[in-house]
Amino acid sequence: MARHLRGGEPVTWRVERHVAPRFWILGAVVLGLVGAFLLRTFVFGVYYVPSGSMLDTIHEGDLLLGERVSLAFDDPNPGDIVTFDSPLEEGETLVKRVIAVGGQTIDLRDGVVYVDGEALDEPYVGGRPTESLSDLAGSEGITYPYVVPEGTVWVMGDNRTNSKDSRYFGPVSVDDVTSRARFIYWPIWDVRAL
Repeated sequence: MARHLRGGEPVTWRVERHVAPRFWILGAVVLGLVGAFLLRTFVFGVYYVPSGSMLDTIHEGDLLLGERVSLAFDDPNPGDIVTFDSPLEEGETLVKRVIAVGGQTIDLRDGVVYVDGEALDEPYVGGRPTESLSDLAGSEGITYPYVVPEGTVWVMGDNRTNSKDSRYFGPVSVDDVTSRARFIYWPIWDVRAL
């Protein structure tokens, strides 16, 4: 583009655009995707809850964020809400609360859970009784008192009258635990830390 000044001499202006080379953009996109994959695989898990087995703590349809890193250093503890590979259906992930760990003794008496002889204070069950599921077809037929084997955890849903859990399928291997559920992030009215 040329323009004349008063003196009659043309002045030429050039507009130079500095565009980042395409490989930089492509590299940033690839790096972002790899980073997201690594975070999703080794740090966080995202889970959809399809049932009401954890009511009223977790609702049907909630989306959870689970944290995986701490499992490399510390096994699940009583009270933790965990996700794990389902022993009932291949490829399915379940979410339940850890009630006892390897070496502890579980007993169910008059609708109350006892661990090592002590009745648990479980405000999260909303007064629902905890009964044995040993009589259900397909159950492991567990008898109580029951000693949880080492390397496993005993898990139960908070909605005790509507949850197939360790009372039905037995203890869960610590190796099958995939994350500690830490946060409900959707729907917006259920958002909270667990």
